[in-house]
Amino acid sequence: MLVLSDAPQRFEVGAHLLLGSPGRPVTIRSSRKQADRTIVAFEGIEDRTAAEALAGAELRIESSAARRLDEGEFWDHDLVGCLVVTVDGAEIGEVSDVLHQPAGELLVVGAHLIPLIRDVVREVVPGRRITIEPLPGLLD
Repeated sequence: MLVLSDAPQRFEVGAHLLLGSPGRPVTIRSSRKQADRTIVAFEGIEDRTAAEALAGAELRIESSAARRLDEGEFWDHDLVGCLVVTVDGAEIGEVSDVLHQPAGELLVVGAHLIPLIRDVVREVVPGRRITIEPLPGLLD
């Protein structure tokens, strides 16, 4: 499992997570690191066939268990679906994904990759709208 969480205790024995969508509750029976991955076993998933059926499933937490965000931080789900407009009011499109890259986050808006940086993003209204001031060439 590729870990995107910044809270390592999420995968401690006894931790409760939501598996897949709409979110089946599961409890961690065991976990261990292997290279850059985390191997997790769940209570109630006892054989290899049942475990293999879960390959690629997303693990999530209840929103009440999420850490408090700092100023200027956003959850991906608060950005995906937002309408992106320029400071001049031109509509660019909707955010379809947030890419997490070593140099920072990028908003995927149609064929555009918009860096989530203060020099570009002027205002974020989570779940609704993102206003940008594009750098020269960004939208070409």
